Amino acid sequence: MSAPQTTIRWSHIALNCRDQAATEAFYQRLFGFRRARVVSLDHGEIVFLRQGEVYLELFSSAAPSRVRGAADGPPDPGIIRHLAFQTDDLDGFLEAAAGVPVSLGPLSFDDFIKGWRSVWLTDPDGLVVEVSEGYRDDDHLARHAAAHEHG
Repeated sequence: MSAPQTTIRWSHIALNCRDQAATEAFYQRLFGFRRARVVSLDHGEIVFLRQGEVYLELFSSAAPSRVRGAADGPPDPGIIRHLAFQTDDLDGFLEAAAGVPVSLGPLSFDDFIKGWRSVWLTDPDGLVVEVSEGYRDDDHLARHAAAHEHG
């Protein structure tokens, strides 16, 4: 007898922030996140932001940052390299993000996928955030995965 299947869903990414309000404003303005919940703690609060099915959990932290917001993110194992979002209009996004530090790009990846472009920005705490236009999965791999799901 096999164990029952358990459904696993994405939950959230927790970010440590020097300034929760600045980080919240960044993700609200550029990525459409909205407050979903605030949990009071003895030493502050946790702010939950939501955009669709994606959550960011913001913690206040006075610790010195080990993140170096350069290029497409730090190469260190165990540290998030970057967060990534997709848009249908990278140029329009860049116009709306005027003044936000760009750490790399925009770059074209036409050699891999025609029309795929990305830019990397840094949030108020130096975390690198990628925004891409035109990425899509490999049709061959998608068909192969679908065949295994149904087969």
